[in-house]
Amino acid sequence: MPVTEGKKAPAFTLRDSTGHKVSLADYAGQNVVLYFYPRDDTPGCTQEARGFRDRWRKIQKLNAVVLGVSPDGPEAHQKFAAKYKLPFTLLCDPTKKTMEKYGAWGEKMMYGKKTTGVIRSTVLIGPDGKVIKHWKRVAKAADHPAKVLEVLEEKA
Repeated sequence: MPVTEGKKAPAFTLRDSTGHKVSLADYAGQNVVLYFYPRDDTPGCTQEARGFRDRWRKIQKLNAVVLGVSPDGPEAHQKFAAKYKLPFTLLCDPTKKTMEKYGAWGEKMMYGKKTTGVIRSTVLIGPDGKVIKHWKRVAKAADHPAKVLEVLEEKA
């Protein structure tokens, strides 16, 4: 089931950095910023994570949570979150099945070459579980969290 704005977001259950299972259903009634990123503690991923961190209070006031998803394991997520004081949940998708459901795993261009990997993208899911906005390919990781916040504020 592809991700389509206005349609129900695909269900998922992934483990967080402490090993607890987290499901989309856990956040029913809230806005969910579900962002997919390639790897903990790399330049673009760090800029994006810090952007969400710096807007965390505003995001929370808009009845929203942020969930970051990468193929990294719990230990990498714990170090990344501690190093940058990330207040939101990071989820592990080592099988990349959730990423595939959300169109965040596949062919992409990297340094002029086709490769398969994580496609930096974000899905904003409304309190009703429907997709409000899908950023299929995020070009500028540092600028992206501000754009997500803008859309959240427009919907408030």
